[in-house]
Amino acid sequence: MGFRLVLGCGTVCRQVTEQLPDRDGDRSLVITDDESTVETLREESVPARDADPTDPATIANVDRPDLIFVASDRTDVNRATLEAARDRFPEAVIVAYLGGNATDTDRDRFDELADAVVDPDGAIAAQVLDDAASPSAEAAIELREFLAGIDGRLAVVAHDNPDPDAIASAVALVDIAESVGVDADACYFGEISHQENRAMVNLLDLDLRNLAPDASISEYSAFALVDHSRPGVNDQLPEDLHVDIVIDHHPPRGPVPGEFVDLRQGAGATSTILAEYLDRFDVAFDVATATALLYGIRIDTNDFTREVSPDDFRAASLLWPHVDTSLLDQIEQPSLEGETLETIAKAIKNRIQRGSVAVASVGRIGDRDALPQAADQLLTMDGIETTLVFGFNDEMVFLSARSRAADVDLGETLRDGFDRIGSAGGHADMAGAQLEIGILGSADDEEEVESIVSVVEEVITNRFFEAIDTRPGVPVGAYTQTSEWLFTQRGERDDGESA
Repeated sequence: MGFRLVLGCGTVCRQVTEQLPDRDGDRSLVITDDESTVETLREESVPARDADPTDPATIANVDRPDLIFVASDRTDVNRATLEAARDRFPEAVIVAYLGGNATDTDRDRFDELADAVVDPDGAIAAQVLDDAASPSAEAAIELREFLAGIDGRLAVVAHDNPDPDAIASAVALVDIAESVGVDADACYFGEISHQENRAMVNLLDLDLRNLAPDASISEYSAFALVDHSRPGVNDQLPEDLHVDIVIDHHPPRGPVPGEFVDLRQGAGATSTILAEYLDRFDVAFDVATATALLYGIRIDTNDFTREVSPDDFRAASLLWPHVDTSLLDQIEQPSLEGETLETIAKAIKNRIQRGSVAVASVGRIGDRDALPQAADQLLTMDGIETTLVFGFNDEMVFLSARSRAADVDLGETLRDGFDRIGSAGGHADMAGAQLEIGILGSADDEEEVESIVSVVEEVITNRFFEAIDTRPGVPVGAYTQTSEWLFTQRGERDDGESA
């Protein structure tokens, strides 16, 4: 952690200082005006100094601590100590013990100055101390300071054709930015076509800005990326754009730019990270934002059954009291459109199965969001553990894959199979890719188009099966000449699911 400074040492302080010598790599100092306590602490190998913690001169020459614990038994003493400590160390994390006789005025003052307050009837001090000193708490303080330094308007950009996790994360970061006085917009390129995603935006009345590919972004002074981590990759921002903030839970596929970067691959959703930030910033949970965040977590973790972490459950518990459950039910149960049902039917009918792996082409599509639904439906069939469904739209092929097999990493599988001829990425059990067909637009007639489509279908199917069978990390070499002829190298890489 670094340097911990304990000011005052009453009953609660003793619970904490007993653990201080055991904290590897930490440096600590206790300052208290109780001489006998100082002697006892020194005998226990805890550095201690006999001085008045309420006197600003006492800490005037103390090195900047990473964490301050205000810990005498008296409320008035702790309040004076807290005021002196905050004035001397405005950027430090401060945990303050309230004491046993606090007034409402005292409580307000403690809440104003301390990052965490230990109530005599509340949590154990050592647990609160560890929580306040956690990396996520430090990240929240860093994010607050960074946002406060933005001069102008902030664009919070989700990835193209955003899913619920990206949408909710963008809206939540806008709420956080506005809580520190920064004007911000939640932005995205592409379209929101999935019926559940549209229902989420419409029912919750979420404020989103849809950017056209040629839209000017000069009005923005700063840029944040959520649920993806590189400009120009799965968004339509310039690749050389200066990025200020990146918050994501996907594994990066290259250097991640950004002045403030929070990549948590252990989290099941980016919405989990944003829910925690809202809580640490003490921003009141807006009903629409809370409902969107919970839905984002549920979608990305498949209702807490896929790549879920303890942080996801904690975030859900924070959000649940503020969620509009009736709207959530309406979002989760929209009527399926005819085209989606037709796509699912085609996937079932056209599937090619080898062992527990099924691949299906659904031909021409108008709604790419039907592909993951079809992949999910195939996965429910008896004996199938891994699925790939793909379809054609203009000169693009969109792929969506799902798996519940323990020995399959779909993100790596799609990268091995298709990164050389397109962009691919995702998680172990959910991934996507998009490939550009370089010659489809030059075909003279429908018969020629169908011939090309037939060859592409064979290439994609065989490359996927070969990538599944090839051990991780070994590039797929088959069909290289055919692939290079059919596909145009795009030079982009997708850090998240693109279909």
